[in-house]
Amino acid sequence: MTDRYEEKPFLRFVDAWVLQAIGHLDTATESWCKAMVPQLQQSFGTIGQSWEAIVEQQMKFTPELPAQIRTIWENGKQRFEAGNGEAADPVQFAMIFVDRNFKTG
Repeated sequence: MTDRYEEKPFLRFVDAWVLQAIGHLDTATESWCKAMVPQLQQSFGTIGQSWEAIVEQQMKFTPELPAQIRTIWENGKQRFEAGNGEAADPVQFAMIFVDRNFKTG
């Protein structure tokens, strides 16, 4: 299996952004994203922006999108857990959501 981010490094930030929107961004990934801000700023010609703001700008995300994603996560998580009897995986949700809804390269 190839690395999800090998050919599309920006995809890692989009996945992390979705995880943050649903309240499941882990500390290690958040730290990595913050550490990469200088490279993102250089790549996209932005100054003084957070990684989240750069993702939002590059992906043309609207201000209401995080709340919409949270609603989809909460509703889907309840259905998944009721139907499968196990906890929904937020990382899997983020990857599937990104793949189905956003063009990332």
